[in-house]
Amino acid sequence: MLNPSDQPAHAYPDHWEADVVLRDGGTARIRPITTDDAERLVSFYEQVSDESKYYRFFAPYPRLSAKDVRHFTHHDYVDRVGLAATIGGEFIATVRYDRIDEHGHPATAPAADAEVAFLVQDAHQGRGVASALLEHIAAVARERGIHRFAAEVLPANTKMIKVFTDAGYTQKRSFEDGAVRLHLDLEPTDRSLAVQRAREQRAEARSVQRLLAPGSVAVVGAGRTPGGVGRTVLRNLVGAGFTGRAYAVNSALPEGPATLEGVPAHRSVGDIGEPVDLAVVAVPAERVPEAVADCGEHGVRGLVVLSAGYAESGPAGRERQRALVRQARSYGMRVIGPNAFGVINTADGARLNASLAPQLPAAGRIGLFTQSGAIGIALLAGLHRRGAGVSSFVSSGNRADVSGNDILQYWYEDPDTDVVLLYLESIGNPRKFTRLARRTAAVKPVVVVKGARHSGSAPPGHAVPVTRIPHATVSALLRQAGVIRVDTVTELVDAGLLLAGQPLPAGPRVAILGNSESLGLLTYDACLTEGLRPLPPRDLTTAATPDDFRTALAAALHDDACDAVVVTAIPSVGPHGGIDTSGEGEVLAAALRAARAAAPAKPVVVVHVELGALADALAAATSTAPAPEHPTGTTPPPTPPAAAATPTPTPPTGSDAVPTGAPTPTPPTGSDAVPTGAPSTGTGSDAVPTAAPPTGTASTPGHIPAYPAAERAVRALAEAVRYAEWRRKVADPGRVPEYEGIDESGAAAQIQGLLDTPEAGERGVTLTPDDAHRLLGRYGIAVRPALPAPDPDTAVRAAARLGYPVALKTTAPHLRHRPDLGGVRLDLATEEQLRAAYTELTEALGKPTELQPVVQAMVPRGVDTVVRAAIDPGVGAVLSFGLAGAPSELLGDTAHRLVPATDRDVAEQIRSIRTAPLLFGWRGSAPVDTAALEELLLRVSRLVDDHPEVVAVALEPVVVAPRGLAVLGATVRLAPPPARTDIGPRRLPSY
Repeated sequence: MLNPSDQPAHAYPDHWEADVVLRDGGTARIRPITTDDAERLVSFYEQVSDESKYYRFFAPYPRLSAKDVRHFTHHDYVDRVGLAATIGGEFIATVRYDRIDEHGHPATAPAADAEVAFLVQDAHQGRGVASALLEHIAAVARERGIHRFAAEVLPANTKMIKVFTDAGYTQKRSFEDGAVRLHLDLEPTDRSLAVQRAREQRAEARSVQRLLAPGSVAVVGAGRTPGGVGRTVLRNLVGAGFTGRAYAVNSALPEGPATLEGVPAHRSVGDIGEPVDLAVVAVPAERVPEAVADCGEHGVRGLVVLSAGYAESGPAGRERQRALVRQARSYGMRVIGPNAFGVINTADGARLNASLAPQLPAAGRIGLFTQSGAIGIALLAGLHRRGAGVSSFVSSGNRADVSGNDILQYWYEDPDTDVVLLYLESIGNPRKFTRLARRTAAVKPVVVVKGARHSGSAPPGHAVPVTRIPHATVSALLRQAGVIRVDTVTELVDAGLLLAGQPLPAGPRVAILGNSESLGLLTYDACLTEGLRPLPPRDLTTAATPDDFRTALAAALHDDACDAVVVTAIPSVGPHGGIDTSGEGEVLAAALRAARAAAPAKPVVVVHVELGALADALAAATSTAPAPEHPTGTTPPPTPPAAAATPTPTPPTGSDAVPTGAPTPTPPTGSDAVPTGAPSTGTGSDAVPTAAPPTGTASTPGHIPAYPAAERAVRALAEAVRYAEWRRKVADPGRVPEYEGIDESGAAAQIQGLLDTPEAGERGVTLTPDDAHRLLGRYGIAVRPALPAPDPDTAVRAAARLGYPVALKTTAPHLRHRPDLGGVRLDLATEEQLRAAYTELTEALGKPTELQPVVQAMVPRGVDTVVRAAIDPGVGAVLSFGLAGAPSELLGDTAHRLVPATDRDVAEQIRSIRTAPLLFGWRGSAPVDTAALEELLLRVSRLVDDHPEVVAVALEPVVVAPRGLAVLGATVRLAPPPARTDIGPRRLPSY
C-alpha cells in the first residue's frame, strides 16, 4: 500500500481559492497548499511560538524535518488536503485534513471521516483566521464525500476548542488520554449558517469602518501646485477639519521636509514613518500598482482609488482592474473604486471628507451610497437644499471590491444611520443583497433607485451575473425583502427626508388640511392613486392664519381615525389682491412645528405652492448640520467662497497627473450645486436657507418635510405606509410547513439518475411527462394523466379508460395553452361526441401528427391558474403565480416570491395579483379553494429548494375549484444547478 504522501495527486482545485474578510476587517487569501510551498511553510513555522507548536503536536516540536515538510506540502486533494491563509504571499495559518477509517487509521474514499488540525501564527491569532479556515476546509471535505471531522485538542488550548464549539455544527465532545476529542457533523445547520452570516456581517462591517473612520489618511498623488484631483482631495480633507493625521504623498517632491495644504508631504508612504490607515490614490492608472505596493508594504489598511482608466475603458482596463483588486487583497487591503468619487463621514470623531465634494455635508441620520459620482454630488446637493444631512457617504465608482452589500453590513449596526439611501446601477450579488436588505430593513428603512434598468447590460466596469427575469420582477422581489423601490433620484430624496424625520404611520388613513380647496382635492386624488385612504379634505379657506393651521393640525393629529397628515399651503391674498408672503413662511412653519411637537407621534408632510419661504423655514429649522467644532490645536478651515467663485482644479502636469477620464472635481453650478457655505438670497423652494447653521438632527420631532407638489409628498408618504406595514408583518414572517407524502431521498435519487443519462449532458434535460409526473408525485403534487390520441379509435379507448366526460386538446407547441385558437373541446360525454370533436379538430387545425392530441378526464370547473418556479442566476429560485392565459401572459399580472416561501408569503402572493378577486367570489361566483392553492405553491417551493437541480417547473393549467384543485399539465427541467454565491464558506467576489 502506498504511503499517503505518495498517493497520486489530482488536478489543482483552483475553485478552492478565496479571498476572505477577517474579524478585524482586513483580508486574507485562502488557497490549497502545493509542493511549491516548502519554503513558505518552513518560514511560517519558524514564526510560530513554542507554545502554539506544543498545542499543535502535543509535544515540543521546534522545527519541521524534511519529511514533515514533504508530508505537509504533498496532497492528493481528495483524501489529504491542506489549505493556507496568506497575506502578501506568506502563510499566516494552515489547516489540513486526513481521511481516516472508523479506527482512526489513514483511509481512502468512501470512508466519510477525517482528522483535522490547525496552526495559526501567533501574530494573527484573534483575527478569526481559524474560523474562516474551518468554513473552507469543511466545504472542501463535503465536496470530497467527508461528512465528519475529528479533532484532538489539549484542554489548555481554549482558543482552538472555542473555534470548534462556536462553529454551529452538530458535535460531540469527550475526554480521552489527556486530550479533548471533538467530533463535528459537517452537514450545515441553521445555527452554523447563522454563525457564518453573523461573522460575515461583523467582518465586512469592520472592513468598511476602517475605511470610513481612519485615524490617519495619506493622499497619494497630491500635486505640488493647486488644482488636480489629488490636491483637491487633500484640500477638502483638511478643510473639513479631519480629526486624524493627514499626509500628502508625491514622488516628485524634492528631498527634505515639505508641506502641502499645511500637512506633512513625503515622497512615498514608506517615508511617512508612522502608521497610515487609509490611502486615497489619485495617480495615473499605470502608476497605481506602484502606489498600491508602497501602501501594502507599509501597513496601509484600505484604499480609495480615484484614478480612472479601468474597466470603464475597455478590456485592457478590465484586466487592469482585476490586477488592482488582486494586488490590494494580497496585502490585506480593501478597495473603494477605482474611478471613485470618494468617501465622507460627518461624525464628530472623524469629519472625514476624502472625496471631490468641495465641502463636508451637514451631519445627519441618512447614509448615502452611489455608484456614480455625478449622481452622488447631485444627491448631496439635493439633501442640503432640503435641510437634511448625512451620516456617511460612499461613491464606489466601478465597485471592483467594496460594494453596496458591504456598506449595508456597516449601516445595519451603525448607530449614526437611521435611513439608508442607495443609488445602484448594478447588483453584483443579488441574492446576498436581498438577504442583507431584508435584515437591514427590519430595523431601518432601505430606499433604492436602480439606474440602467432598460439598457440590457451592466454599466462599464461592473461585473454582474446575467439575469433572465424582467426588471419588474426584480423590483417585486426587492419589495418583498422590505426594500423601498423608487424610480428617480428625486423620489429617493423625497422618501429619505420623510423617513429620516417622521415616525412611521400606523396605517393608510390620511387627513388633509390647508387653505386651498383645489390643492386639497389634488392631494385627495393622489392619495387614492397611491392606495391610501384619505379622509375628506378640510378647507381652512385662503383667509386661514398660522394659528388656524396650528389648531387644525393639532386636531388631526389627535384624531384616532387619522394615521398621517398632509398640510397644503398657498400664499395668502393681501388686502389689495396681491400675493402676500412677507414673513408668512417662517410664522407658518413655527405654527406647524408647535402643533406637531404637542401631539401624538404621526407623520406630517407639507405641500406648498409658491411658498418657498415656508420650505426654507422648515428646512432651516430642521437641518442636521451641527455647529462646527474643531479638534484642539487646529484652526477652523476658512469659509470657502461661493460656488461660482470656487476655482476649477486643473489637471496637474508631471508624474502624478491623473489622465483625462478621471472623475472631475469641478463643482456643479445651478440647482445641483453642492453648497459651499455662501449665503443664498433665493426664495424658491430649493434655495439654500440664509439662517445661521441650525442644530439638531433630521429625526427630531420638529422636522417636517416640505414638497412643491402634492404627488411627490403623497408618493413619499405612501412608501412609508407600505414600509411600515411590511415592518409589522416581518415580525411574524410565517413558516415553511412540513407536509406528509414528501419523499426527498427518492426524488434526489431519481434526479441524479436522470442527470446521469447521456441525454442530459451539461445543459440539462426536459423531462418526459411520465418522469415529470413521477418526480412531482414524490412531493405530493398529482398531475392528471393525459393519454395520447393519435387517431379517433385510440381516443375512444383512452376515454373509456379515464371515464366520461373527457376533454380533447392539442399539445402542439404552437397551440398549447391557447384555448382561444380552438384547440380544446370540453365536456365530451359520449363516444359520438368525442369522435365528432376529433374530426372537427383535425379538419380545422391540421393532421393528428401535427396536433398531437390527448384525452384527459374532465375536472370540476374553477379558475385556471399557472404556477411556475425557476432558478435565475441573478436572484436565485423564484416562485411565480398568476391566472392562466391573458392576465399573466398579456398583462404581466404575475406575483413572485423568493424560495423558500413561507405560508405567509404564498397567502400574500395569491392575493397580490390584480385579478385576485376572481379567486374570491367576484360578481357572485363561488370562491375557490385558496388553501389548496397555497399548499400547492408551498410544495413546489419545497421541491425547488430541496433540489437545486430542478431549474424550472411549470404547472399549467392548475384549475382551482371551490373544493380542491387539479393540475392538468406539468413541465420540469433538470440541469446542474447554477453556482450559489450566497451559501457556502465566506468569500469575496473573485477576480
